[in-house]
Amino acid sequence: MKVLLATQKPFAAAAVAGIRNILEGAGHEVALLEKYAAQEDLVAAVADAEAMIIRSDKVDAAVIAAAPKLRIVVRAGAGYDNVDLAAATARGIVVMNTPGQNSNAVAELAIAMMIYMARTQFTPATGSEIQGKTLGIQAFGNVGRLVGAKAKALGMTVKAIDPFLSEDQIRAGGAEPASDLKDLYATSDYVSIHIPATPQTVGSIGYDLIASMPKGATLVNTARKEVIDEAGLEKALEDRPDLKYATDVAPDNLAVLKEKFGLRVFATPKKMGAQSAEANINAGLAAARQICDYFATGNTRFQVNK
Repeated sequence: MKVLLATQKPFAAAAVAGIRNILEGAGHEVALLEKYAAQEDLVAAVADAEAMIIRSDKVDAAVIAAAPKLRIVVRAGAGYDNVDLAAATARGIVVMNTPGQNSNAVAELAIAMMIYMARTQFTPATGSEIQGKTLGIQAFGNVGRLVGAKAKALGMTVKAIDPFLSEDQIRAGGAEPASDLKDLYATSDYVSIHIPATPQTVGSIGYDLIASMPKGATLVNTARKEVIDEAGLEKALEDRPDLKYATDVAPDNLAVLKEKFGLRVFATPKKMGAQSAEANINAGLAAARQICDYFATGNTRFQVNK
């Protein structure tokens, strides 16, 4: 089978070598498309691909239409909103992600952002400590549990909420369950967001939740920018000059937020949650193994478009 490794933001060289070894060792052919200039380059490259490994690359309806032999797409990472699931499903194409492979890298970034904002972005101004503060975790999956464990090790109290977990499961993961989302925000000095962008979550975190946070609170987003109601965020920061926002996914109104609120707002220059050497390699190798397993045994364990 021909596997296209299509990464506008390339994997590390060690990851590419490992992916090749896994796929070619299983008898597959590997084609490489890195740092391509335009979406049309991806459309042209998929003509004879039977499988794809991508990162944040957009597999839209045009890409799928141009790939008549395509049977599986694996997104090396947890999020998969860059793949048109409806178009893939209509063609019978299996779409997978690689959950857990980037989790520690994202969790470490979330903790780093909390400390960075607590210490006023490492300026000489007097900051604060996160020890003794309450952290609320919105979604308690792979990343959320790691964030919670690291926060507890730093002396924080940890609360969490997850619509797919029972209170007992949240407690077993090391956190106290919040009664609801309003309770989580209203009682947490820091809230760390780990929800996907879905029709139910897009724009769901807005003025009411953010403005309800305690005095001096910080909202940290290493998930997706779409889950934030940006107008609501701006209004909350206006009305509450004690609040802060740190994000790994720059909002569309970042320039306005920075101009208005200065050091109370921070965004990474480019999404970097999974940008560690370890995560880079882990996700790539996992994607290659999942493709091999799919073609060898039909295993669809990590399929997201069932």
